[in-house]
Amino acid sequence: MELKLKRHPLNPLFGPNPDHLWESRFVFNPAVVYDGELFHMLYRAQGEDMVSRLGYAVSVDGVHFNRMEKPVFEPQELNELYGVEDPRLTFINGKYYMCYTAYSPDNISVALASTKNFFIWERYGIVLPESPNKDAGIFPEKVNGKYIMIHRLEPDIWFAYSDDLIHWGNYVKIASPREGYWDNLKIGLGGPPIKTKYGWLMLYHGVEEASRNIYRLGFMLLDLDDPTKVLKRSEKPILEPEETWEKFGGVPTVVFSDAIVEYKDEYYIYYGAADNYIALATISKDEVFKWILE
Repeated sequence: MELKLKRHPLNPLFGPNPDHLWESRFVFNPAVVYDGELFHMLYRAQGEDMVSRLGYAVSVDGVHFNRMEKPVFEPQELNELYGVEDPRLTFINGKYYMCYTAYSPDNISVALASTKNFFIWERYGIVLPESPNKDAGIFPEKVNGKYIMIHRLEPDIWFAYSDDLIHWGNYVKIASPREGYWDNLKIGLGGPPIKTKYGWLMLYHGVEEASRNIYRLGFMLLDLDDPTKVLKRSEKPILEPEETWEKFGGVPTVVFSDAIVEYKDEYYIYYGAADNYIALATISKDEVFKWILE
């Protein structure tokens, strides 16, 4: 069975805003959470200075978003000199924990912050100091008494473990690129995984080596009790650049996601297209479960 995401007919949901210098060139790679009433989005934006900042948008239906005029999270430290990039959000113990990439001339490293309202933030600084390291997100609950953070030491997907969400270590590699497949160059986390009765459903991106590298999306299913075990993996991509606005832009031939949201009987997958736009694709839970069980 081959899974395919369905693009929303209103795509792209939104693009750069020329009236705001901080997001006048590119908006992309959003993190999204649904709190039972509202969809909250943090999205990466670049303006005239090409420094990445995070904007905030909110929606009742997950499609029509109202955006703030100013960024809600900006570089503060020298290790964020070039920007704060690619957020991923997980709700744990009454807070939203945000993994993001701190980017400077000296590092591309995983940093962490938390918030209750998306406007006031507690920063924990760089928590995975290796460089380059990115594509990080946290499981929504402890597994076997430990918090797990997924991250990418190129070209592979790794886990790190923690007792307190702040101090991380004990790295374990769980998945690698596959020769001859659509993800033969490097792979990384999409949105933080979702718990199902069949296992942890993890969205990920794969890059195919070509004259212009192509970014696509797929699924992995991880064992509930031992998530280092990959039970199933997409043989073919579930989303790939096909629309003109996904093929051409700041970085061509890219669909890149930081967010999979469980909403009613569907999964909503938000993604950046060619580093230019923010878009939405969906798939029914039934389809995913049939794929798992086939």
